[in-house]
Amino acid sequence: MKHNPAFVRLVEETREHVQECSVQSVKHQLEDDVPCFVVDVREDHEVASGMIPGAIHLGKGILERDIEAIITDKLATVILYCGGGYRSVLAAENAQKMGYKHVWSMEGGIKAWKAAGYSLTVKSRGTSQ
Repeated sequence: MKHNPAFVRLVEETREHVQECSVQSVKHQLEDDVPCFVVDVREDHEVASGMIPGAIHLGKGILERDIEAIITDKLATVILYCGGGYRSVLAAENAQKMGYKHVWSMEGGIKAWKAAGYSLTVKSRGTSQ
């Protein structure tokens, strides 16, 4: 997908203030049972095709409204991902502004996860494993 220039510029400016992590590091954290919340910020119709196993779905449109009810510990590790790693950067900045101290955006999003050959699962909003 080709993104509009102003959107790309906004993401690139925001990226300077956000920590990013690789799909491999997320996979290792999940395999090693490292305590973290993996949050899918894609839209409902995108999530229908599958999510990272164990992830929570909080679409970017409701993340700020609902995150505190689901992730109450602002010191918890929170890893956000989207389709390609753009929206999760913007969502990560907002989570940081809300007081979350250990927030990451997964580079490349679900596209990079799939490209690495990692599995997906189907889950509904607000559920985790």
